[in-house]
Amino acid sequence: MQKVNNAVLELGVAGNATAPAAKSDLVTEKDRRRALWGSAIGSTIEWYDYFLYGTMSAIVFGKLFFPTADPVTSQLLALASFAAAFLIRPIGGILFSHIGDRIGRKKTLFVTLAMMGLSTVAMGLLPTYAQIGVWAPILLTLLRLFQGLALGGEWGGGLLLAVEYSPRNKRGFYGAVPQVGAMIGLALGNVITAGLSTSFSEQDFLSYGWRIPFVASIVLLLVGLWIRNSIDETPSFKAVMARGSKKKVPLFETLTNHRRAVLIVIGAKFIETSTFFFFATFTISYLVQLGYTRVNALNMVLVAAVIAVPSMLFFGSLSDKIGRKRQFMIGTVVMALYIVPYFWMLSTGSVPVALFALVLGFSVIWASYGTVLGTFFAESFPADVRYTGVSLGYQVGAALVGGPLPLIASSLLVYSSGSYYSIAALIVACAAVSLIAMALTEDKTGRDLD
Repeated sequence: MQKVNNAVLELGVAGNATAPAAKSDLVTEKDRRRALWGSAIGSTIEWYDYFLYGTMSAIVFGKLFFPTADPVTSQLLALASFAAAFLIRPIGGILFSHIGDRIGRKKTLFVTLAMMGLSTVAMGLLPTYAQIGVWAPILLTLLRLFQGLALGGEWGGGLLLAVEYSPRNKRGFYGAVPQVGAMIGLALGNVITAGLSTSFSEQDFLSYGWRIPFVASIVLLLVGLWIRNSIDETPSFKAVMARGSKKKVPLFETLTNHRRAVLIVIGAKFIETSTFFFFATFTISYLVQLGYTRVNALNMVLVAAVIAVPSMLFFGSLSDKIGRKRQFMIGTVVMALYIVPYFWMLSTGSVPVALFALVLGFSVIWASYGTVLGTFFAESFPADVRYTGVSLGYQVGAALVGGPLPLIASSLLVYSSGSYYSIAALIVACAAVSLIAMALTEDKTGRDLD
């Protein structure tokens, strides 16, 4: 009888005296589909806004907002503003995860999406350095920091929206959906940027064409807010409310009783984040430096991002069968072995060869471990501090290697006279950190989430 009472308590809704006694009674397939759509679409919009800045920092912002006598210095300054948001993402993660673990996932995700979208629209309306001088890069960087603050809270909440609604035997697939949203956002940003690059002359693109995708994102923002508002709170958070087990300060609870899990998450992030931004942002500017056209570089990343969508869903499902830890470690080792051949293929100057290299590295190898990371993180923490634990580990790991990666890689190229071996060594070092972290953890694939 006590077991039955506990089951009812864990699955009930606060204030509901007739709470269901089984999760299948609480969560319908319609609920799950709605949650998946909300997770995917919200993630797509957030990452579209975020990656749009990354793309423009590689090809436009250096000239318009950080002009110097040296084009390389201008680009490095633009990439530094891209990296700045990663420094504030842990703060956003702590702030919004506290709200998410105390008030709920739904309300938090509504706020983060609004912050991200409005910051992006404002970027498209900013005057350039030629118009207002030093205030242009200052305002651009401030808006970038607002983006980082919002994304710091968005990623963990979007992930939990999918994972906490998932059936046990499909958790890897459900956890892949918000990650797929990120790839769709990247692809959407590149489609629009490449289309504008071909539709406008270089002068017109630098004058006003680059602004269009920023301002047009207001449409995506309104659609995303409407969808997010229609989603109910997750079953896991409802159970926390029913038990009355919400923590007063989730961050203190996480750092006191779950430090090891946080450190493992940070370490696991090294290879995933470093290689993601290596492929998604640094590769664009690197290809242009090698002599590829900007349109070709954008199109190659676009094709890789599109192919990554079904690839990630496949690897998400595969992790439910073979285990997330095993899949992550295999993919990480393969990436460490692949990075030098990847650079060699890009250096051939052949568009088909470079495209093959990018698809293999980004859409297959990265996808094999990048897909499962979110689900693995969610499985590492209990529901009452899950938002905080996931966001803290993820955002600190991203701040350490994700944001600085394009800047560090570009600097290494300059100081090594164009040699890519130093960048390859950096990626291998990140892989080593992640392998050590993952070796110290336990695989919870197939177990109950709560």
